[in-house]
Amino acid sequence: MARPKRPPPEGFQNIEPTLLQFSEKLKEIENTKSKTISKKEALWPIYQVHHQRSRYIYELYYKRKMISKELLTWLLKNKYADQNLIAKWRKKGYEKLCCLRCIQSDENNQKNTCICRVPKEQLDKELRCVTCGCKGCASGD
Repeated sequence: MARPKRPPPEGFQNIEPTLLQFSEKLKEIENTKSKTISKKEALWPIYQVHHQRSRYIYELYYKRKMISKELLTWLLKNKYADQNLIAKWRKKGYEKLCCLRCIQSDENNQKNTCICRVPKEQLDKELRCVTCGCKGCASGD
């Protein structure tokens, strides 16, 4: 990730090591090439790390109150986290959403929300989202 032009606000140095770990994970995933899985499946780990990094920042601000509003804004502006995904997590019913593509009806074959949004007790077997590999992010589970 390119360094932003404006220096980070107070408190960034406390979370920077964790953010660097997420960046290293992403680099590792990008450098790993597997010919045994499909192109979509190869993207699943990237979606998962992206989710984890955004969730980490969300938890720091909204749940644990360990970072300032100024730092959150700076992190979102500099794309350390997904602003739209965090906005969805704040809404009832989307607290565990894995990615935004899973709630976009035009992204799915059935013109409906993704299979991972269906509560597990309503499914006959365990299915994975073809977009991000999620095993189920319905908030009722």
